[in-house]
Amino acid sequence: MTTDTSRTDTERPDDEPPLFGPGSQFHAFFDDPRWALAIIRATVLEAAHPQIGAALADNSTFVAHPWRRLRNTLLSMRRMYSGDPAVREREAARLNRLHARMSGTDSRGRPYDAMDRATRAWVVATLFESAVTMCRLSGQPLEQDTMERMYAEYRAYLAALDGDAGELPRRLQDFWGYFDRVVEDELENTEAARIILYRLFDHLPAPALLDGAPTVWAAGRAVAGPLFGAITVASLPEAYRRRAGLPEMPGAQTVMRGAYLAAGLARFLPESWLDAENLIELLTRSPAADDPAAGTMTALRGRMKRASALLRLITPPGGAPGPDPEPGSDHEGRRPAREFFRQVLDQTGDGHLDWPDLAAMARELSTRLDLEEPEETRLYDAFAAWWRELQEALDTDGDGRVSADEYAAAVPSLAGPALIRVAEVLFDAADADGNGTIDADEYRALFRTAFHRDLDTGDGTYGRSAFVGDFVSFMSARRTSTPYDPLFTDA
Repeated sequence: MTTDTSRTDTERPDDEPPLFGPGSQFHAFFDDPRWALAIIRATVLEAAHPQIGAALADNSTFVAHPWRRLRNTLLSMRRMYSGDPAVREREAARLNRLHARMSGTDSRGRPYDAMDRATRAWVVATLFESAVTMCRLSGQPLEQDTMERMYAEYRAYLAALDGDAGELPRRLQDFWGYFDRVVEDELENTEAARIILYRLFDHLPAPALLDGAPTVWAAGRAVAGPLFGAITVASLPEAYRRRAGLPEMPGAQTVMRGAYLAAGLARFLPESWLDAENLIELLTRSPAADDPAAGTMTALRGRMKRASALLRLITPPGGAPGPDPEPGSDHEGRRPAREFFRQVLDQTGDGHLDWPDLAAMARELSTRLDLEEPEETRLYDAFAAWWRELQEALDTDGDGRVSADEYAAAVPSLAGPALIRVAEVLFDAADADGNGTIDADEYRALFRTAFHRDLDTGDGTYGRSAFVGDFVSFMSARRTSTPYDPLFTDA
């Protein structure tokens, strides 16, 4: 008779470091440069699951707003692996409320539910397995004890969400059979997986750092897209590549291993260069911010613009002239209707406006303000009422959604009672102390930039009337020069 000594339960001996917090294996890997490759791989394996793929296709903003999605994911993982149990419980409750709002049917009529326990376990499984794989492919395989400890941490993560980790095998040695079974029997060549592999980079918006250098971004994206796709395909389990019929380029395995080795060597760079949150903040920081780091951002953008100008000089001219301005694009800063539809309303990037787009707005606002019940539900309900108002006014063909043509043909400045109600509910949520105004700290919490005193309020605070007026003006496409522009249009 043998005794199992695997330490994979959420319980741990008193002399071991905690499963959460700074002493965890998760924290040792969080800023690892190899995650830039591994997280794409894990996302493909997630999206290849039929339930997850359908939920992503219907609800996610990862196509239209990938940088914002990445920032929010990093923030959520930081909270879930916090050493403070109260922070973990609060974030777990928020994630559960978010996922409870995502259900429906896929294109084949099969139901999906983001709260399905087996599906949520698969998400955690892909993260753990991709972490192990990234170490192996970079020539630094994990020792057995380290792997078992990390598996215990990921099971604890799942337990924090679901109440227990029963959907994942208790022992690490049983995990690999579970993982192989799901790959071979359940994963599919879903539309969401194909988008991530082959089309995400085609439409990937430039981060704020490169927003003023479209030539540089286009050139880099043209190279990085196929390269990341080939590297990711080569790193996927062979059983899935065969099942999904994914082509593998000659030499892709060598390129993939070289990429992981190079990313592994980057760990010798200064720690401040590798901090994930700092990098995302740098990429997405607006140059208009009035904090010290914005100076660095402005200088980098200047260099990128010069590089873009040089590329334009050495690139043969070509391309069709840009389209004529739409009616409504005037000197007052009104955004053309189709541009507003694409940049603001169509949050999921599928070319139509429906409830998931407005739900994505409510989700982003709730995340920024870290709302709890019942404030979060009030905000979602207000957006739902606005969707019904828009659907009734704009859905002329009765297909249950609004097209760009339907929106452009209507009055772009539509601003009914439901939109005003959204603004009022959002003001109440942002006014954390309930004193009837939004002060500097509350402003930062909502807009995530330094507090600008250009709101014409006179005393550096934001009153209800001015807030509601600005919000309604923006969401009805009357004005672009408001803080809501980067809030909803940033990639």
